[in-house]
Amino acid sequence: MSEELTSKRSKRLKWRLVGILGKFVIDALFFTCRIRIKGYEAARPVMERKPFILAFWHSRILMVSYLFKGWNAAIMVSASEDGEYIAQVLQRQGHDCVRGSSTRHGIRAMASMVKKMQNGQPAGIVPDGPQGPRQKLQPGVISVARKMGVPIVPITYSAKRRKVFSSWDRFILPKPFTETLVIYGKPVMVPSEMAPHEFEAKRQEVEDELNRITARAENEYGHEVDY
Repeated sequence: MSEELTSKRSKRLKWRLVGILGKFVIDALFFTCRIRIKGYEAARPVMERKPFILAFWHSRILMVSYLFKGWNAAIMVSASEDGEYIAQVLQRQGHDCVRGSSTRHGIRAMASMVKKMQNGQPAGIVPDGPQGPRQKLQPGVISVARKMGVPIVPITYSAKRRKVFSSWDRFILPKPFTETLVIYGKPVMVPSEMAPHEFEAKRQEVEDELNRITARAENEYGHEVDY
């Protein structure tokens, strides 16, 4: 067996273990947490008519992926090696990963996501990923929504007790047995035809709504709002 083949098999095994262990840890963590939900009734009619797009900040991906496990949602994940860690876990949660971002394979990834949504799959887009700026909405999510004629559903969460990492996105990790709050924002409809200024207005509308509900979730537990 060649050294190159051995290396490839070793890497595949590593990724497999990352996915299995990651899903187990996330399931175990949130099983201990009390999860409260607000705003779902307003979003429910939109979400019952698939497809739609869930939009959430990079720092909040952990619980969103957990809540929607098994949905076969098409989720865009960075094509980088760091993105592979996330993709392995998401796949084992029952999601369909599309590899790409605004900085790498972006056009191809968006085309793949549109095709999956045309087949009826919901989508998940992290509009400030993969490298920020933090909580600043990149235009890709608006482009996909315009192409598909589907609504964008903002979603976020916070936790009473959590660790906030010093990463660019200030990723949050709830502590075991804590209380968490998930908030759905007002769904945003995106028309198929827009002038440039209208496109920017929609981009700002989604960004503002995501930041509004994120601040609301943070305020619920007395956390400082920092964006």
